[in-house]
Amino acid sequence: MVPKPAPALYAARWLNAAEPLSLDRLRGRVVLIEAFQMLCPGCVSHGLPQAQRVRETFREADVAVIGLHSVFEHHDAQTPVALAAFLHEYRISFPVAVDEPGEDRGLPRTMAAYGMQGTPTLVLIDRQGRRRAQHFGHIPDLRLGAEIMALIAEREDRSMAPEPAADAAAPACDEAGCIAPEPQGDRPA
Repeated sequence: MVPKPAPALYAARWLNAAEPLSLDRLRGRVVLIEAFQMLCPGCVSHGLPQAQRVRETFREADVAVIGLHSVFEHHDAQTPVALAAFLHEYRISFPVAVDEPGEDRGLPRTMAAYGMQGTPTLVLIDRQGRRRAQHFGHIPDLRLGAEIMALIAEREDRSMAPEPAADAAAPACDEAGCIAPEPQGDRPA
C-alpha cells in the first residue's frame, strides 16, 4: 500500500500563527497534527504535553507541530475565545487550527476527512505531504520519537512503508481520551 496525500486542513481560524498554515506550505518538513478538545482529559494530560515536547525536541526546520481543536461535544463551552485563554494558561505555543464545524454540530470537517475516532488523535505526515501514521489515544514518547526520526531520515526517492492502521478505539471517554460519535447520514466518513 502506497501512502496517500494527507487530506487538507479545514480551519475556521488559527491561533498562535501569524498567518493561516496549509500542508502544502509545510511540505519538506514532517508534520505532527495533534487533534484535541480542551475539555478532553487525555488531551490535556497526554496529547498536548507530548506535542509540546516534540516541538521542543526537534528542529522546526525538520518537524512542524500543529494543534487541531476538533470539537464534537460541549460546543458552547469550547469556543475560540475559551480556546485562546486555554492555550495561554497551558502555555501551548505551537499553531492551533480551529477545525471547521461539521453539519448540525456533527464531526468537524478535518476530523471527518481523516476518519478520526476521537481525541486525542496524533497524525504524522511525511515530507512529501503523505499521511504515514495516525494514532488514537496515548502513544509512548519513545515510539513516537522513533516514528518521527524515521520520517526525518527518509529521502524522497526511497520506497515508502505501508501506512499503519489506526489504533483500535476505546469504549468510553476517560483519562486517555474521548471517542467521537459515529457519523450519521450523508456526512463524510
